[in-house]
Amino acid sequence: MGGDFGPSVTVPAALQALNSNSQLTLLLVGNPDAITPLLAKADFEQRSRLQIIPAQSVIASDARPSQAIRASRGSSMRVALELVKEGRAQACVSAGNTGALMGLAKLLLKPLEGIERPALVTVLPHQQKGKTVVLDLGANVDCDSTMLVQFAIMGSVLAEEVVEIPNPRVALLNIGEEEVKGLDSIRDASAVLKNNPFYQLYRLS
Repeated sequence: MGGDFGPSVTVPAALQALNSNSQLTLLLVGNPDAITPLLAKADFEQRSRLQIIPAQSVIASDARPSQAIRASRGSSMRVALELVKEGRAQACVSAGNTGALMGLAKLLLKPLEGIERPALVTVLPHQQKGKTVVLDLGANVDCDSTMLVQFAIMGSVLAEEVVEIPNPRVALLNIGEEEVKGLDSIRDASAVLKNNPFYQLYRLS
């Protein structure tokens, strides 16, 4: 229940999500005294698919990730991630401190085998009226070639399995299409992807 505007934004958004998906159930993690009044407009059916999970605190938006992780016990973000770890929730949605979320998720949930770091992702429309999955969008400051290849794997799986893009094309975003351009990490990742039969549609852009 953190973020710039806290429950005043996240609770109405939760109600909208319930309206858009009749199969969805939500656990709202935070201060019950702040959340409950904002549920006044929720009907009985919506309330039946909502549960408030109390949390003692919120991680500050300007807290350094290392500091936030050390002081995270009892925070709404940590409680929400622990619910995922325990199997009581399938996912955690947060509007809070991004660095803390990435760090805590890695600490509590552990990356998949073969994946070193998490990545931030979004789905953008493109001119052919389709969709493009883009990552990493700020979770990592420095990425070596191995990480870029891992991001390509994660992005292509997400594109095919979740966004339902058949045979997604994989591309590295660079300063030009020429293979001699760009950072060593990008050129090295390009060489790996180009020689991997899994990425038949790979290109540098």
